[in-house]
Amino acid sequence: MLRKILLPTIFILLSWGFWVSPDFKMIVAGISIFLFGMLSLEDGFKSFTGGALEKILRNTTDKMWKSLLFGFTICTLMQSSGLVSLITISFLGAGLIGLIEGIGIVFGANIGTTTGAWLIAGFGLKIHIAAYAMPMLAFGVLLIFQKSKSLKGVGYILTGLGFLLLGIHYMKEGFETISTHISLTDYAMEGFSGILVFALIGVIVTVIMQSSHATLLLLLTALSVHQITYENALALTIGANLGSTITAVVGSLTSNVIGRRLALSDVLFKITAGCLFIVFLHPIINIVDMISSVSGIAEDNYTLKLAVFHSLFNISGVIIMVPLINHLVRWITMIIPDRKITKISKIQPLYLNDAAAEFPDTAMEAVRNETLHIWDNAIDILSMAFGFTREEALQDNDLYKIAEAQKQFNAHDIESIYEQNIRCLYEEVILFINKAGFSWEMDQSDDIHWLRESNQNITNAINISILMQKNLATYAMSSNREMKEAYTKIRVELTLLIRKLETIRLETDVDDTVFSLDYLNLLFEEHISDMNRWLAVCIKNESITAVMAASLMNDVSNATNIHRNLVEMAEMLFVKHYHCMSDAERSIQLNEDDLNEIKEQMRNNQD
Repeated sequence: MLRKILLPTIFILLSWGFWVSPDFKMIVAGISIFLFGMLSLEDGFKSFTGGALEKILRNTTDKMWKSLLFGFTICTLMQSSGLVSLITISFLGAGLIGLIEGIGIVFGANIGTTTGAWLIAGFGLKIHIAAYAMPMLAFGVLLIFQKSKSLKGVGYILTGLGFLLLGIHYMKEGFETISTHISLTDYAMEGFSGILVFALIGVIVTVIMQSSHATLLLLLTALSVHQITYENALALTIGANLGSTITAVVGSLTSNVIGRRLALSDVLFKITAGCLFIVFLHPIINIVDMISSVSGIAEDNYTLKLAVFHSLFNISGVIIMVPLINHLVRWITMIIPDRKITKISKIQPLYLNDAAAEFPDTAMEAVRNETLHIWDNAIDILSMAFGFTREEALQDNDLYKIAEAQKQFNAHDIESIYEQNIRCLYEEVILFINKAGFSWEMDQSDDIHWLRESNQNITNAINISILMQKNLATYAMSSNREMKEAYTKIRVELTLLIRKLETIRLETDVDDTVFSLDYLNLLFEEHISDMNRWLAVCIKNESITAVMAASLMNDVSNATNIHRNLVEMAEMLFVKHYHCMSDAERSIQLNEDDLNEIKEQMRNNQD
């Protein structure tokens, strides 16, 4: 309801302002051009988020100081804490970084956003910046029309910078002109009530413009021509910082629980610093004066003093919050707990969300992590299908002894469990891939193809195990010793495969992983060969009936298909995600001829 009222109200107020004052048009046009420049700048940097930025982020956030430094650096370059917040939320949504690392990046970005105020106060208001804006716009537009994605990105960045400078110029001109007709300082408010009122105005203006940079620019230009008092400008700055949390909050609405926790941490950061600075504004003004005096800033240079105040606000927030980071995370986790899922409801994806779909690398990692989530659920289902619990399947114990000790084969409704825990997630993965809009020109398209195939392999293995359920339940406890032994061997070997695959998943050495998968293929083929020879002897000796033999041959084939699907899944999910090593992996992996040669050598050794 509020959203429906807000837009028409803004239109009415703008129309009234245009009618009343021509100078108001110039100020609003400057704000609009500045905001459009921010959007162009963000589009330009998004062009370079197809891998490089994400890889840097992943490798520079393992410690808090690195996260803070990265957030500061990238926000200084982008001049958009909002974009940094959205990128960080997308990484959290994809499961690439933890909450503490994400909080460090956002806190660092809050410090980085202060550099914009320094640039505007130090240079933007003292030189004729429109002269620099025009060449940037000309070259930028020219590059935007190029086919190269990188050149387009540079073009958007230059165009964005050009519009930023042009917006500053028009706002400054507008305030200088309007100062000859009216003085906004007539509406100044002193005392604590004035601080609260102007802080609230700062929040409202920032929420409307969706940019604390734009609000600060408005303040600096108005302050430079003495249209607002210094104390009111400081209160507005506090409000602008508080209002800047809206970007992270809105971005988190499409993210998972971790993304919402990050947004809350940013809100708490700004509220803590905001309350501190509102209550102790006058002592802090004295600290700003002292810092300005030491730094050589003139006593009446209020624009640079405001930049000092803005920096002090964010740095103080970091100094207060970083030592309490672990307590903060625990508290936020209590406020926003993990989503509880009932057994009767379909399980929900953990990593697939709109925030993760914003950038190619984060979307790809979200799909990979969600596929691992599917595999984790598949371990439970496949273990049950073969007559074991998850703990029995993964722990280092003798499955043959466990199978012999079983008095009955507990048949589960595997198909229903599959529908609730696997198929729904697989469908979400497909929908997410389509939503992310991957094109085959992207570097990530090959990885997405393999991940899609991995999901298909998992679902194939489970569907085949569903087909085997009746025979497993019948013959696992059969009075026919040969059939019982045969089916025990099938279900034990398949469960051991799951155990070995899970061990391989945890390996960090890629070469070991490749050789382990080759060994599993080789070993299983030997088991199948032994089974077929044993089956031929049983048929010849008439120790099993023709019906039993047919069922067993069919399930040996099914077991082979389950093995093949799971190993192929592991090849793609556990190995191919080391993208930079994929060529080396393929070169060392054994091909079919190599495997046949080794099998022949093994048979000769046995003979």
